[in-house]
Amino acid sequence: MDHSAQTDQAPSPPVERPLFPAAATVAACAAFVLLGALNAFFGPAIPALRSRFGLTPADAGLALSMYYVGAVAGVLLAGVIHPRTRNSRLLITSLVVMGVGSLGFALSANWSWALAACLLCGFGAGGMDYGLNSLFAIGFGRRSPAMLGILNAHYGLGAVCGPLLISLVGVENYPVAFGLVAGLLGVAAVFLRSVHTPPTSSAGHADAHGPARATSVLVLVVAFLAFYALQVTVETGVGAWEPTYLQTRLGHGAVYAADVTSGFWLMLAVGRLLVGPMTSRWSAPAIVTVSCLGTTACLALAAIPGLAPVAFAGVGLFNAPVFPVALPWLVRAAPGVRWAATGAILTANVGGAVAGPLTGLGIERFGIGCVPWLMTAVSAVCLALVLHLARATRATLAAVPEHEHDPAASPVQVSP
Repeated sequence: MDHSAQTDQAPSPPVERPLFPAAATVAACAAFVLLGALNAFFGPAIPALRSRFGLTPADAGLALSMYYVGAVAGVLLAGVIHPRTRNSRLLITSLVVMGVGSLGFALSANWSWALAACLLCGFGAGGMDYGLNSLFAIGFGRRSPAMLGILNAHYGLGAVCGPLLISLVGVENYPVAFGLVAGLLGVAAVFLRSVHTPPTSSAGHADAHGPARATSVLVLVVAFLAFYALQVTVETGVGAWEPTYLQTRLGHGAVYAADVTSGFWLMLAVGRLLVGPMTSRWSAPAIVTVSCLGTTACLALAAIPGLAPVAFAGVGLFNAPVFPVALPWLVRAAPGVRWAATGAILTANVGGAVAGPLTGLGIERFGIGCVPWLMTAVSAVCLALVLHLARATRATLAAVPEHEHDPAASPVQVSP
């Protein structure tokens, strides 16, 4: 076929600017390192928080809960204002708010102010989480699932560094770590100014299969959202309470517990780096099903004292692919539901919000030894949901092939 003849008849389409230039891509990954580090600070800092403010386990868990409550609000607000503002402005504002909250937590003199700072910090984190996840999901064409995995791997890398930094400065000096993250967030925000905002697409995504099909898809999306909430409950619960479990139940020191918790986050990062090779060989339902099965088995093994450190690391490795693989799966399974990705990010933060206090209440009622069993039960429910979703979406995935996403008009683009 003579392509030159066609180019004489019609001009070539304009080349789309990438959503993320190289510097902005690096800054986005760095921001997720800081997000992971900040999230991982809370677990190792719990003993110091309890000592400084005279808290019960459930009260100490409120710090992480307030952070995730703020994150839920941040995701909701970001979803509303995103279509009305530039991508760069959304991301910069989120990072600045998150930094102010982190600094406020470091400087708080009483528990009420500390909780308020956690809320503010989470608010900014939710906006950044929404913005970067949704933009990475559409901004790299067929490489988007792999890039989403790489982005979230940097979250895992930060979560590895978080407990190590707390261990380095001393648990009682945790405000130093929170203050350092606040400053670095400001630096990352500067480099996100170059994030591109593509023209808004006017293409609709209405479901052409009638009310029955729409109801079926809605039920499917709700199941996905429940799965996301429970899956993040497992990740957050392990990250927050593993240090306390290792110290109180198994008798290890604070430094050892922080280092072992870093192993959990390290395996989480390694697993997310493997998302690209995995998605090129296996389907999303197969990857997520094996991930949930492995996570459940490792959590059960964590109840055995001699296996706990290795088992928790296994939880991180198996749990890692779930978020970056399941999000494109959800989008393909419900291509007409434009708020599906927003809902997934939102409910993930809801899961994080409830993980801290519910696990803390379980500890007060049954003792610290219940931590792995509580997480095992939640993970088992995730496994059951995934098996249902795999069956329910088999026909839809076969009918909706993977394709190159147009960043300006992709159905993955999140809008309320």
